[in-house]
Amino acid sequence: MKKIYTEDTIVAVSTPVGEGGIGIVRLSGSKALKIADKIFLSKDKTPPSKYRTYTTHYGRIVDGVNIIDEVILTVMKAPKSYTKEDVVEINCHGGMQAVKKVLGLAVEHGSRLAEPGEFTKRAFLNGRIDLAQAEGVLDTIRAKTEASLKVAMNQLDGELSKNINAIRENILDIASIVEASIDFPEEDIEPSEKTELLNKANLAIDGMKNLLDSYEEGAILREGILAIICGKPNVGKSSLMNLLLKRDRVIVSPIPGTTRDAVEEVINLRGVPVRLVDTAGISATKDIVEREGVKRSKKYIQMADMALLILDASTRIEKKDTEVSGLLEGMKKIIILNKCDLAKKTDAKKVKEIFKNEKIIEVSVKKKINIKKLEDLILDMIYSGSFVQAESVMVSNARHKASLDKAYRCMLSVRKALENEFAPELAAIDLKEAMYELGLIIGKSVSEDILDRIFERFCIGK
Repeated sequence: MKKIYTEDTIVAVSTPVGEGGIGIVRLSGSKALKIADKIFLSKDKTPPSKYRTYTTHYGRIVDGVNIIDEVILTVMKAPKSYTKEDVVEINCHGGMQAVKKVLGLAVEHGSRLAEPGEFTKRAFLNGRIDLAQAEGVLDTIRAKTEASLKVAMNQLDGELSKNINAIRENILDIASIVEASIDFPEEDIEPSEKTELLNKANLAIDGMKNLLDSYEEGAILREGILAIICGKPNVGKSSLMNLLLKRDRVIVSPIPGTTRDAVEEVINLRGVPVRLVDTAGISATKDIVEREGVKRSKKYIQMADMALLILDASTRIEKKDTEVSGLLEGMKKIIILNKCDLAKKTDAKKVKEIFKNEKIIEVSVKKKINIKKLEDLILDMIYSGSFVQAESVMVSNARHKASLDKAYRCMLSVRKALENEFAPELAAIDLKEAMYELGLIIGKSVSEDILDRIFERFCIGK
């Protein structure tokens, strides 16, 4: 399936749109240097195709006699480049017009606009990285916390691929002997050889189990969780949102119903990305705008991974509070008794009688009482069991987990066959399926459709 592109040359802007210090236009392909020769002019008139690889040069981008921009041009010649093709990067002044003009000139002289993720796709197709590493590139770009960046970098460095390849090698060893027993039925597998196969099967199973066990925490570090702050109007939802964000993001007012729409922000809670949503107070209302806000709040509740239900300790628990709680049935939730610095009309004991078996904490958002304890409690709710360090090899991608699940089940069947009356034909089917599924993770058995779905999530220019 792997091939090296030799015909078309792609170009894209690799920096965000808008004003900035620099804007980078990147070319990759067999014509990259020829195109650079036509549009780049250095002081000594040496064309870029004559430059040594991994060198950087000052000059100007020109359109005939017209100077477009002063630039720094970098040359990376095949095969030692990101795509294993000739790559040219032009560092322009950051700004819409300069970058757009350079991009246009590159297209005019023989390149085409790159598709999303096409540079990384070429790096994969040309054998520089495998598919898991390619997905690690995207995860690195999208990492929201230091911990999620470490997980992504481990994958990009090939640590996950090394594990998958080691497991796959064990399965391949088993498959070769099983296939031989099918081709030459007169040569039975010796008991000692069967024991060796069983050991290899156990190694593969244990390796996959360890990776699968890391998925829950890996996915949390990669994707984060959605936590919704909810409650009746004027209990301190927006104030808590601002306090956890450590900035004034949401308008706070003593007037009930100030928040009329859901406000979403990402916070870094000690390495865990948490998508925090402040919702409109849930209550019956005739106001059309407030009704829409309540409707959106209920929609977020259905999507959320956990809820922070806020009650007002300075008032008695009302029907409105229990109505909101009823919407959270079956969810992970923390009951937050706010305004504990004021005279209490509802205490934690009363709350425990109503909300049995729920995590309850008394806080004062205004006085910043017990906020660190609340953060600890949120993290306790997020993680079930011990936390795997981000430096270790982790599975964080749902596609990888799905393939590992299937391969794991196949190898359990193989182990069962080896432990009992051995049917090599059936074992061979399971072994092939396990190798195929593991191959999907690293790109050894992947279709063009799957590749398209993976790389279309990338930004253009990467």
